[in-house]
Amino acid sequence: MQSFEARFDTITDQTRKAALGALHRVGLPDRRVEEWKYTGLRFLTETPFAAPAQTYDAAQVQAELDRLGVTHGPAEALPRLVFVNGLYSAEFSRKPASAEVSFFAQTKSFGVQACPDRDPLTALNTTLAQDGVTLSVPENGDAGHVLLISIGQADAPVSFHPRHAVALAEGAKLSLTCIQAGQGRYLHNPVLEVSVAARAELQHVTVQAESDDAASLATLYAQVDEHGSYNSFVLGLGAALARHEVHATLAASHAQVHVNGAQRLRARQHGDLTSVITHAAPDCISRQTVRNVLDGQSRGVFQGKVLVERIAQKTDGYQMNQALLLSEQAEIDAKPELEIYADDVKCSHGATVGALDEDQMFYLRSRGVPYAEARQILIHAFLEEALALIPDETARALCSHIMAQRFPVSGEEA
Repeated sequence: MQSFEARFDTITDQTRKAALGALHRVGLPDRRVEEWKYTGLRFLTETPFAAPAQTYDAAQVQAELDRLGVTHGPAEALPRLVFVNGLYSAEFSRKPASAEVSFFAQTKSFGVQACPDRDPLTALNTTLAQDGVTLSVPENGDAGHVLLISIGQADAPVSFHPRHAVALAEGAKLSLTCIQAGQGRYLHNPVLEVSVAARAELQHVTVQAESDDAASLATLYAQVDEHGSYNSFVLGLGAALARHEVHATLAASHAQVHVNGAQRLRARQHGDLTSVITHAAPDCISRQTVRNVLDGQSRGVFQGKVLVERIAQKTDGYQMNQALLLSEQAEIDAKPELEIYADDVKCSHGATVGALDEDQMFYLRSRGVPYAEARQILIHAFLEEALALIPDETARALCSHIMAQRFPVSGEEA
């Protein structure tokens, strides 16, 4: 298996060379970089990651898909695109009939939205990407619901850097659910570029349930045109170190962007939800609601910036972060930001932090509910309000299923 350095030495493509040059100039970010002041990357610098093998354990992949709930119930019949250690697996996949599918391994298409000069992890992805999928939905087409699944398998530390893209033509529709899971110690560093044309609608849910020994560092770029809608939700459950970073641009009037999410962390997990929503046109709407539940010595981070450019009059932007701390050692760092250059806008942001309601706990305990179960009931109720923001019923059910496996209501955590 090749190390990072050995893989760098084999690069000849000019786009990759430019990204590698940017990575060398800037380096991986540390806490002195404002956008990374709450999230360190020692996990990466202390681990000798290598390239993954081309083969995988099929029985283990099947078991993981069964555990995630995508091979039975309402998700069983859905088309799915499965990647194992960043490489497409035709064996476990079923392509959608109403969308064009192509693969990065053949096209080597990097897209136009990503910014390797600005974003070091995107530069790392651009340098080392091997595979990924592009989903294209034609004008006025409805591609239904598609699953994009990543499975990590690592007997020794490996890294993989898939490059994905979703392009909706005018009036097109798609519901996309991305599920990330795995076993072992690995780095999953995906980049996804989303393009939503006029009057198109994309519902996008990400369930991050990676191995507890993994790092999941995802970067997403989205551009939405006139009367287009991008409605996203991320549920963070796994990984020792996780960051989900969104750069969304409302590029034409009457566009809408929703960047909602929830995290439930325990032990020493670190979860970071970072977003930059740019209003670059008038009469646009953005919404962001994030809920966090933190236990043990876990640390949650929320950084949400709404940038309203001078042209973006009559912007309507809302942002809220709420955290439930279950332990005195748990920590939440919240940094909501508004940067407004227009003078006719309606924007607000806020943050709240609290503990479990003692009166509600007393009510449940007085009716014979054991302490651990009562605690889980209240936590689930707090997070279910966040999951209610997911419009797609099947995606919402998958989120609830995966979360319940990791945190059963019985109180016996998986």
